[in-house]
Amino acid sequence: MRQAVVEDGVPVSAGWFVVNVRDARWLHNRMRSVCRFGGEGDAHFDDLGVSLFWLPPDRPMSLYHHEAGQEDFLVLMGECTLVVEGEERRLQAWDFVHCPPRTAHTIVAASQPALVLAVGARKEKGSALYPIEAVAIAHGAGVPDESATAQEVYASFGQPTPGPAPEIFSRGGNDLLSL
Repeated sequence: MRQAVVEDGVPVSAGWFVVNVRDARWLHNRMRSVCRFGGEGDAHFDDLGVSLFWLPPDRPMSLYHHEAGQEDFLVLMGECTLVVEGEERRLQAWDFVHCPPRTAHTIVAASQPALVLAVGARKEKGSALYPIEAVAIAHGAGVPDESATAQEVYASFGQPTPGPAPEIFSRGGNDLLSL
């Protein structure tokens, strides 16, 4: 296997690659900042999604949802609230969360920013469903009622725009503990 071509922090051809989070493409809106490591075109990750989320205080990583593939999360920094199957669970740095297929969930940063690594199996494109859940709605992470779509709620946070990695990554140091 050949090395992939990486342009502006995004792999654009098939193959192996290395990219530093500081150099990868980040998308920002009022909900979150996200770095998705799957490339484009031939470099797209067909089987596995890998993303890093920088969450402002009290903001969700995603809307409350479930999908056909399993999803797993590792809180790298900060404290969060996991909303899973309508229940709340406090998370802190180094907590790992496993969600089997069709487990409804989201993660919301607590009063300080949080950094979360997300990995998910890609089973069925478009399989995500967004159940109405009062606990998620209370955290600003839910579809409010049957008249609203997930796309409309996501749009309310603004169109994601490309930009540099969050400032936390420019503080220097080469490991998470020095951020």
